[in-house]
Amino acid sequence: MAGERSPALWRLYVITDERPGRGRSHLQIAEAAIRGGADVVQLRDKTASGRRLYDIAVQMRRLTRDAGVPFVVNDRLDVALAVDADGVHLGREDLPASVARRILAPGKIVGVSVETVEEAVMAEKDGADYLGAGPVFEARGSKADAGEPLGLDLIARIRRNCRLPIVAIGGINTENARLVREAGADAAAVISAVAWADDVAQAARLLKRELTAADRGL
Repeated sequence: MAGERSPALWRLYVITDERPGRGRSHLQIAEAAIRGGADVVQLRDKTASGRRLYDIAVQMRRLTRDAGVPFVVNDRLDVALAVDADGVHLGREDLPASVARRILAPGKIVGVSVETVEEAVMAEKDGADYLGAGPVFEARGSKADAGEPLGLDLIARIRRNCRLPIVAIGGINTENARLVREAGADAAAVISAVAWADDVAQAARLLKRELTAADRGL
């Protein structure tokens, strides 16, 4: 299923993170995650300068295009435009999806982070293509801005009120991945469970297996 452009068909959404001490670049994480079955890759770096982020994005755009995997840039609409990324993911304090939609070329993907049903409904009205909902579980410190875990009930309530694909995020790993699918999420976005693993490709492979269990009737 890797390489599907439609968010409804995604299962494993990998966010790259250059954790100090691991010695892995965004590009190395993305390459290994794709080998492990990642359906989409997001470049996220809150500390890089605009120029450095652009340089990284150019490399990741080349990698993901060759692999046939959608490439999304977190927050930075300018960088997404500059490298012709497949889409952009907008935080709760970023531009509205409706504005991004007017700026991006037709067919580009717009994702929006939400923490409430009300935010999800608004994002759907604004033209988002998918919702990044969470944090569901307690994260391992990969996102300094992550709030208190909101639980699986958030996913279930959004599912009842919105038709958009839901990408659950926050503390998701092989032990709880099936739970987010059962609650109504289409996919899971992960940072530490894959990017910080000893073997990135294997971690992605195992997580993908859990996330696709329902699709395989298991």
